[in-house]
Amino acid sequence: MSTPAAEQVRAFQTEVKRLRDEIAKVIVGHEEIVEGVVMALFAGGHALLEGVPGLGKTMLVRTLADALDLAFSRVQFTPDLMPADILGTNVLVEDEHGRKKFEFQRGPLFANIVLADEVNRATPKTQSALLEAMQEQSVTVAKNTFKLAQPFFVLATQNPLEMEGTYPLPEAQLDRFFVKLKVGFPSREALHTILDRTTGEASVRAEKVLSGARLLELRDLVRQVPVARPVQDFAVRVLEATHPQQKGGPGIVQKYVRFGGSPRGAQAMLLGAKIRALLAGRFAVSVDDVKAVARPTLRHRLILNFEGEAQGVDPDTIIDAILAETRTDA
Repeated sequence: MSTPAAEQVRAFQTEVKRLRDEIAKVIVGHEEIVEGVVMALFAGGHALLEGVPGLGKTMLVRTLADALDLAFSRVQFTPDLMPADILGTNVLVEDEHGRKKFEFQRGPLFANIVLADEVNRATPKTQSALLEAMQEQSVTVAKNTFKLAQPFFVLATQNPLEMEGTYPLPEAQLDRFFVKLKVGFPSREALHTILDRTTGEASVRAEKVLSGARLLELRDLVRQVPVARPVQDFAVRVLEATHPQQKGGPGIVQKYVRFGGSPRGAQAMLLGAKIRALLAGRFAVSVDDVKAVARPTLRHRLILNFEGEAQGVDPDTIIDAILAETRTDA
């Protein structure tokens, strides 16, 4: 590895470590969740966090926003939330000469980091308002298109669908998320640390350690990491194996999957693998890097059939079977 590349890798590791250390001041445990959120941030994607209330999902997003020198906004999604409430709307204003005109008042979506809290409590109409912003980095209102400031990062939280008052996210919106992360219950040791921090006298808050301009530079570095053709081919074959129409695919896919992942799934696997390689001090991606990020980048892109839904099949189980049956030397 050349000296300039080695220096870039070390700089990337340093910046990510500073960010994760700041988050760790407030967030206890959840190392895999923090890693997934950071991975989405540096890949230029969006993250979906799923878990029951009270596990610190919102606190994690707020802490990340505190550690980044970026504009932050929070939207609490509710059944009566309308698209204009998050996008903005044209309002009638009067200028200094008494003339009236329509002026666009920007909504909370016009920020660098947007926390979409309990996103699946809003109706599909409002959920779909996020689609253009997440994919095109722009907002269209009354035939006028407004570009969003860069970087733009949506962190959404959702409760499990079986909970009261939730709506399933549209498949098209799920596909826009770079990763889906499952937030589990903390360990006993982590609970003790949480109680010590939250019931004592002093409150801890993360300090800003990364600017938006530096974040964009590091995103460019991620895309410069080379991927050998056999490694990319492995990611392609893993994605193909998620489709039940694919001949010779795993039996569990044929039995329980209705639709497999889109090409965005392969894009997410490769970008996530590049970031994992950089964090390991390498300027090249391995098959193991792809395997390590397959679960969070694919689990929300598998659409189960009726039998899979009825039996409560976990998409992670299907992904594990695909990885086990996909040869690395093909």
